Amino acid sequence: MIEYKSTRGSQNVKSGAQAIIKGIAEDKGLYVPSEFPKLEVSIDELVNCDYRQVAKAVLPQFLTDYTEEELDHCINSAYDEKFEAPEVVPVVKAGNAWITELYHGKTAAFKDMALSILPYLLTTAMKKEKEDNKIVILTATSGDTGKAALEGFADVPNTEIIVFFPDTGVSQVQKQQMVTQEGENTHVFGITGNFDDAQTGVKKIFGNADYAEELAKMGCKLSSANSINIGRLVPQVAYYVWSYVQLVKQGVLKAGEPMNVVVPTGNFGNILAAYYAKQMGIPVNKFICASNENKVLTDFINTGIYDISERFFRVTNSPSMDILISSNLERLLYHLSGNNGDEVKELMASLDQNKKYEVSDKIKEGLKEFYGGFASEAETKEAIGKLYKEDKYLMDTHTAVAYKVYQDYRQETGDETPTVIASTASAYKFAEAVCDAIGLPQFRNGFDAISALYAFTGVTVPKGLRNLDSKTVRHTGVVDKEQLWDAVQGSLK
Repeated sequence: MIEYKSTRGSQNVKSGAQAIIKGIAEDKGLYVPSEFPKLEVSIDELVNCDYRQVAKAVLPQFLTDYTEEELDHCINSAYDEKFEAPEVVPVVKAGNAWITELYHGKTAAFKDMALSILPYLLTTAMKKEKEDNKIVILTATSGDTGKAALEGFADVPNTEIIVFFPDTGVSQVQKQQMVTQEGENTHVFGITGNFDDAQTGVKKIFGNADYAEELAKMGCKLSSANSINIGRLVPQVAYYVWSYVQLVKQGVLKAGEPMNVVVPTGNFGNILAAYYAKQMGIPVNKFICASNENKVLTDFINTGIYDISERFFRVTNSPSMDILISSNLERLLYHLSGNNGDEVKELMASLDQNKKYEVSDKIKEGLKEFYGGFASEAETKEAIGKLYKEDKYLMDTHTAVAYKVYQDYRQETGDETPTVIASTASAYKFAEAVCDAIGLPQFRNGFDAISALYAFTGVTVPKGLRNLDSKTVRHTGVVDKEQLWDAVQGSLK
């Protein structure tokens, strides 16, 4: 039986269902599995399986309190025709890497992979735990989580979802996706601040006992759709298992041979899922962590020092990675420390109070599995243009960050291990920057850029982005970064 513990040392263990409902532990830590399960089927057995079958080999190992029937329902309901690619996640060769395309869901971003299933996991958990309070999903987003969560939870019975995003820190397409969201239980607010402000404000609400008491009087209980929720992280493990299986199926690898994994990351959840896949038994040689100019993770991996004390927050052409406080890194610190919750609690307190911390030699040793690199805005554009010119493969800005960092890694190390790159969004979500990168005129309007990009490349526009500019705006609220609780209260009255 896999149980879930807090990264900050609380002794209150939870079942999978309980951890998914709660979202964040009472000591403000994040839930992690008490041990890492192993895959119970061989890679060779998975080679002829579809994505749903691979997910069914992964999720039950982590969510041992769910029945087989419950998880079958969740998986089959999540990964159906709402994904435009028949295989759900294509793995295609481009340049000198294999691209794991995670963006074929309803919102054209990788967050769909987990947020298509989280509502089913959560509603199943509520039934299992006989939870009769209304669950309020409270979420901060740097652009993609918000829309994917809204789409997943729209009109789900006995839930409300409230999303905060940096009002001037997302692409025009991302913003339009969120503010036009339908659903009687959906609430969307821009904030006067950046993603870190939104994430910090949401965490403060989760950690406030008075707010919890007030919500309880209203018959409500908070949960999260951010990757702080273990119900977000576990489904992501499946697509790294799938990626490895596809390389074996394509003859790139023999079962047992290692691959590298490159992930463009700001909040560290996506690359952490790859780390969890390795703990399950997937052979990974190196985790390549790709950052944009907000390169706090690059510096941390290379020094063991996490320091945001004098770091300038940069708004870049890969806005979903414009993050300085990487929440999921806390989970990795816990695992690398030997599950030392007290140590992690001290590190997080130092980050809160001093805006920096330095990890132990033991954690630094564990970080050697990772390579950290970053790409500037100019390098990101150059990578998009070069790969399109040479291979006619179109990347978004975040995938391009990963591709550029991978080229740096190969040049620096000479490592030619077959490598998968997590492609996190459709190029059309950041069409202005992509147009510029492949030599098209610059567009101030993201929707004009989509039309021009399609006319030039012929790459299919995702259904969810077609005619988006003509949809009715339903959410117009903008709140100060210090007033998030007021917005929550107003949404629930």
